Amino acid sequence: MTTLSIRQMARHSGLSAHTLRYYEDIGLIDPVARSASGHRCYGEQEQRWIDFLLRLRATGMPIRDMLHYAALRRSGNALDSVVARQQMLQQHVLTLETRLATLQENLALMRDKVAIYAGMAAELQAASHRTATGVTHAHPTLPTGLEPPASG
Repeated sequence: MTTLSIRQMARHSGLSAHTLRYYEDIGLIDPVARSASGHRCYGEQEQRWIDFLLRLRATGMPIRDMLHYAALRRSGNALDSVVARQQMLQQHVLTLETRLATLQENLALMRDKVAIYAGMAAELQAASHRTATGVTHAHPTLPTGLEPPASG
């Protein structure tokens, strides 16, 4: 069984040693076993739990919800605890799916904007090149439909 010191756990998780101690103090992490010298020893179970907490945090779960989930987890695998954890995660998944859909819509809009500006830049560059080489036509304008919206 591989155990990690707090420094190694901090490096592994990306959390500071201070944050690991804080998470233990507030009950997000169960009390960690200690070596004979009193140093924290994070076992595989603690490592997996911290990795899961990092996923919850990365997905925007509020710490108060993470604390509630941790308390339910600590209460064991009784039916009410398991169902409550399932419902919490199910609700969080729905929240993530809604956020993801919004992000995808925003990404599509940003990609459309990038394409509009790429077209505008190409037209302006071509017009500039024509002017620089002495080939002039009518006043260079952008093709219809390439003008950015006023909010652009």
